[in-house]
Parts: sequence; structure tokens; C-alpha cells
Amino acid sequence: MKYQPRKKALILLEDGTIFYGKAVGDKDGSAVGEVCFNTGMTGYQEIFTDPSYYGQLMVTTNAHIGNYGTNEDENESDRAKISGLICKNFSYTQSRPAADQTLLEFLDDSNLFAISDVDTRALVTYIRENGAMNAIISTDVENIEGLKAKLKEVPNMKGLELASKVSVKEPYFYGDENATYKIAALDVGIKRNILRNLAKRDAYIKVFPYDASYEDMKAWNPDGYFLSNGPGDPEPLESAINATKDIIENNHPLFGICLGHQIIAIANGIQTYKMHHGHRGINHPVKNLVSGKGEITSQNHGFSVDKEQTENHPDVEVTHVCLNDGTVGGLAMKSKNVFSVQYHPEASPGPHDASYLFDEFIERIASARS
Repeated sequence: MKYQPRKKALILLEDGTIFYGKAVGDKDGSAVGEVCFNTGMTGYQEIFTDPSYYGQLMVTTNAHIGNYGTNEDENESDRAKISGLICKNFSYTQSRPAADQTLLEFLDDSNLFAISDVDTRALVTYIRENGAMNAIISTDVENIEGLKAKLKEVPNMKGLELASKVSVKEPYFYGDENATYKIAALDVGIKRNILRNLAKRDAYIKVFPYDASYEDMKAWNPDGYFLSNGPGDPEPLESAINATKDIIENNHPLFGICLGHQIIAIANGIQTYKMHHGHRGINHPVKNLVSGKGEITSQNHGFSVDKEQTENHPDVEVTHVCLNDGTVGGLAMKSKNVFSVQYHPEASPGPHDASYLFDEFIERIASARS
């Protein structure tokens, strides 16, 4: 690309605060969503295509975004899922031989609006101090009142059901049909690397829509059940919660990640809550309370499980703790073959400290079969 765009753009937060930048590319545009930030120094393509970020404006804290382009094989879903991108320095060229597109081409194909030249340190500091909130990014910098009116129409993430926006519409299969184990996965926003991790551990996966019932999944006669990551508030997902209760009641091996972890908690009568600004990055420390070992983890969530209710539950125990703030990082049921974590053991490009959790899931399935 031979030119550097200079169109003025802004970020208008719902409390009226404004940050300025410039539009990426040569198009006018606007985008709305809850503004959040990710502290990862790499992996922007995986972030942008993660269904868990649906409905959010992503602020990248790494100063340079786009320098290694994109590659189709590294998408975590069929397309970009964020609402819009906010960054400091946007690279219009890429220097990686394996890239098949520049980031600008990727954003254009996804019809995604982005702004750069933003003081992201100031913006992230503001979010950390004042909490996650809705925002609008736009090149319509002279129409502040009009942008405020648009922003008022954006629903709050609390109470918002978004799994239906990103879930598969019809069931599909992943992996080798001759694999040893069969796993039914409930897709409330599943990432492709989760499927890859299960498949390479000799599992054949049938992925079901977010509103599939226990009977729908049981009819396939799986050896284990999996609840995926995903966007939005877990509380409105009544069908997924009810299916989870049935899975638990019948004591099938069950593993949940992120939103799936929260659904398991709710199915046990434990409440969740919206966090002040959430956890999003690839260097979050977690302690495994069972092994005593520490893990560096990838996290992406704006809701969390109530710790006090988990600790006081007679049949649930906290297995992992997020060391930055002491929130629940994982749980397990004492009388059932059920466990879950709030973070992402399938993290790509990393870290991979928690990949053992997939091995544990397969071991639980194998033990149940025998």
C-alpha cells in the first residue's frame, strides 16, 4: 500500500470521554461495541477471529499491529468476530513469507472498521480505572451528538445472549471417524484450536448448536461432553444450562472452557458476575491448587464465577486460582466426572502450559469407559 491514510477518527466512550486517532484504510466508517483490551504481544489474528470477542471493540496494547500479516490456517473461526479494532501503529505491509494477506486485506474482507494512531496506553489506563463500557469508533468526528445517540442504542453486555450469533446452525463432525473416543461438543462460540487439540488426542467430535438438548447429543452416544468458550453473559443460556444439568445428573465425563466453565457453575447453582474490565491476554498467571504448580495462561473473559459460592458449595471445589486477583480459574465436582477452567488451554500461538487439561479430559473419558 503506497499511502498513509490521514482521515480523522475518534473513540467515544459511553461516559462521554473521547480519544482521537486516524482511520485505517481509505474508508469512512463506524463500529460499536463494548471496548476491551488484550495485552498479548502476538496472536492478533487469533484474537480477531475468536468468537468470544463477538460484540466487542478490541484495543491491542502491543504498539505494532499487522507486521506479520495473516494466514487462513490461523483463523479461530470462519471470519473476524470483533466489532472493530483500535491500535497504536498499524502496519500496511507484512514481512512473513507464510502470510497470504496483509492485515488490511483481512480487515477489508471481513468488512471490519479499524482506527490507529490512538494513545492506547492512555485508553487502556482509562478502561482499567473506570471499567469496561460501550463505545463507538467513527470517522464522523464532527457529529458527536449523533454518535452519542447511536451509542445509547447499544445494549449492555450484562444480560446479553450472544452465543446464538456465533454458534453453528447445524451439527458437523471434526476429526477421524475411526478415532477411539467420541466427544459431543456444545458450540457456544467454539475455537478451531479446541477441536484440533481434541482430535489429535484420538477423538472424533460432533459439534452441536448452542441450543442442542442433552437428548440431541446423547443420541450420538458420545463418550464425553464438552462445553466451549463463547461471548456474552452465561445467565441467559437456559438451554445450555439445562443440557449441562442433564449431563451432570447422568455423570458423563464433562469438560468446560471459559463460557462453558461458567455454564457448569450456573448448572450447580453458583452465580456469575460481570467483571470490572475482565481478563484478556496471554501471560496471566494461574495456580493449580491440586498440583501446586503455576501456569502462564491465555485468558479472555468479562464474566467470572462467584468464588465464595464455589468454596461453600458442598459438591464443588476450586481447582485453579487466577493469581492477579484471586478469582476462580477452575473448578471440579467432587461426586461427578466434571471439571472446567476459566482460561484457554488451547491457546494459539501460546502459552501451552495448560494443554495437559485436554490429556486429563481424555483420561477421564478412558477411565469412565473402562
